[in-house]
Amino acid sequence: MDDRLGAFCNGRWVSVPGAANGPLYGLNFAAKDVFDIAGYRTGAGNPDWLKTHPPAASTASAIQRLLDAGATLAGKTQTDELTFSLNGENHHYGTPANPNAPGRIPGGSSSGSACAVAGSLVDFALGTDTGGSIRLPANNCGIYGFRPTHGSIPNDGVVPLAPSFDTIGWFARDAAMLERVGLALLSSASRIFSKPRLLIAEDAFELVFSDVRPALGPAVAAIASALGDPEPVRVYDGDAEAWMSAFRVLQGTEVWQCHGDWIRKTNPEMGPEIRDRFEWAASIDRAKVPAAKWVRARVTQKLDKLLGKNAVLCIPTSPSIALLKNSSGNKLEAFRSRALSLLCIAGLSGQPQVSLPLATSDGCPLGVSLIGPRGSDLSLLALAGSIRYHKKSV
Repeated sequence: MDDRLGAFCNGRWVSVPGAANGPLYGLNFAAKDVFDIAGYRTGAGNPDWLKTHPPAASTASAIQRLLDAGATLAGKTQTDELTFSLNGENHHYGTPANPNAPGRIPGGSSSGSACAVAGSLVDFALGTDTGGSIRLPANNCGIYGFRPTHGSIPNDGVVPLAPSFDTIGWFARDAAMLERVGLALLSSASRIFSKPRLLIAEDAFELVFSDVRPALGPAVAAIASALGDPEPVRVYDGDAEAWMSAFRVLQGTEVWQCHGDWIRKTNPEMGPEIRDRFEWAASIDRAKVPAAKWVRARVTQKLDKLLGKNAVLCIPTSPSIALLKNSSGNKLEAFRSRALSLLCIAGLSGQPQVSLPLATSDGCPLGVSLIGPRGSDLSLLALAGSIRYHKKSV
């Protein structure tokens, strides 16, 4: 396997042939190293996790669906430790190279999968998305990324982070491939619209940093040319940070419930930022959880009403292009806050979101997203393929 980008798990090659026929026959794919493959250990981005967990007894259902559809698993890809980051910089294994934004982070935690697709090492790749780990790498690497309706694809055989937010997602270089994979994975989904109403979330676009905001105009115009005149809306109930804060409380609480016992027992070696993040999760005041759940219910209710059965919401995927590697301090914190405020919309509501590589700024990719009604996954994937555009760098 060509791994000039450092996208794969070095020294732990996993290759599984697909069925002799099927809708994905002849394609190869990669999978983030949180998916179980029978007979192999799952590393989850941390050497101590790899050491303390036995080889998997069975293969994750999502992987098996792809194998049964004829695709061949070419390898497992790097991830942030236990998927608890949006950067893609792993203290133990390094940072996969972003082929479309050299010197900049690929985004995490599905960093290796995104880079493998962006660098044409595989036809498509699986990742996971809890707080944005499909959508943000898609933005950073200039590829398509899809986070499905929560619960639409079984999560068995996948290392969890926060189960009420965890989803299985995937990357592709073009919309046709993205949809093709979706048809294999979303066996029970159905199309619920063909040409929906287009809503533009004005307050979400206000979160984009001013230096890259002009680059999104032509991308939004391309979407509008495919769907018709957009209707401006405001999504957040006032301050976007309130939604982001509720997401963080709920996610952090579930993270510690999933991994706290293992961390106490094992005392694993972790990168400093990841260890700090787990320590923060352990310190969350559980008295904040009921209020955070109320916010989540409010977000879900609002988005369900806003979208109905026949509307899609256009938002920026990210507040900026990919950050430079090893960014720190105020710039990183400002980015993270704005990014999570955008990414938490679909996270809290459980609705599907597709990130489209429609723009560039300063020579780097920049994505625009569409969020659809719950269960509209196949419609959203087909819609992505109907949008024709010419990237214009600003």
